[in-house]
Amino acid sequence: MNVSGPFLLLLCALHPTSAGVLSIHADHRNPFTQRLCCKRQSHFVYLGHDISGSPVSVDVGMCRSHCGGVSRPSLEAGQQEYSKHSSMLEFLRSKKMRTRGPASADSPQPPSQLPSCGANQVCEATGMRVDTVLLFEGPREVEVIQECQCDVRLTQCIRVPALRTYHSETPYETVIDVGGCSRSQGSAEGLSCVPTTFDSALVETPNKGELVRTVVACELKESCYRVAYVEYYYETVHHADGVKEERLKEIDVGRCLGGCTAGNRCLLRSQSDPVICHLWAERQPSTCAPHGYESHNFLNQHGQIRAVLSITSCLCQT
Repeated sequence: MNVSGPFLLLLCALHPTSAGVLSIHADHRNPFTQRLCCKRQSHFVYLGHDISGSPVSVDVGMCRSHCGGVSRPSLEAGQQEYSKHSSMLEFLRSKKMRTRGPASADSPQPPSQLPSCGANQVCEATGMRVDTVLLFEGPREVEVIQECQCDVRLTQCIRVPALRTYHSETPYETVIDVGGCSRSQGSAEGLSCVPTTFDSALVETPNKGELVRTVVACELKESCYRVAYVEYYYETVHHADGVKEERLKEIDVGRCLGGCTAGNRCLLRSQSDPVICHLWAERQPSTCAPHGYESHNFLNQHGQIRAVLSITSCLCQT
């Protein structure tokens, strides 16, 4: 095919401009690309064995916090690199030393480390379903991420919507806003935004119905904290004029919620995605348990003294 000279000159003049446009769209920092990076990726979790004895793993998914994929060297390149060393131990030692080598401060951040969302944003799950897996030990509910999107990173501790789909792809499919708490951190060290007030919603099933706990309000608390839990009792009161009165007594016995963690247990993180941990340290047994209590004494309907203990404070204990 014959191409005229003026047409070739025009292509040469347009080439730098075309390359510049492509480089702009390939930049991982622009908002359009960031939203493409924030998406669901597979994350399998081993649950145990089912009633037939077969192992069960479920893809619960996870939202990508960084852009880029994991660069995997080709098989031939790996074999050539390994052949330069006398043993596998020497090969692994040299590879470890290379990963620990000094990084230039002026070198640009690799694409795999760029955040998947813009500034003051976080990649979070927007749609989740609750699946019930029948294990040998009994049924277990598993939350599976369906979709992810970039949301504004909140600085205040507030309740945020959290949609859950129950009994998906069945005649009893139901979507409920169970609620959650923003990931904001408190001004004082050690405080987190946690749920403090709860309610319940009814989900219809073939076996009548089941109650799902929902979050109503959130507050800044320590990781191990006390929440209100009210119980009612019948109390008998004898007045000075000889009148016997039976009334309802309300006692906030309290409950301990939250978790107890001893720092970061991750020993080896992925170089391509720091969110992924390849090796975890053994968790020390520690539970959020009652620390302080008080006794409420009263006469019951039978005229006997009854004592009810209530929790006043909670603490992490081993």
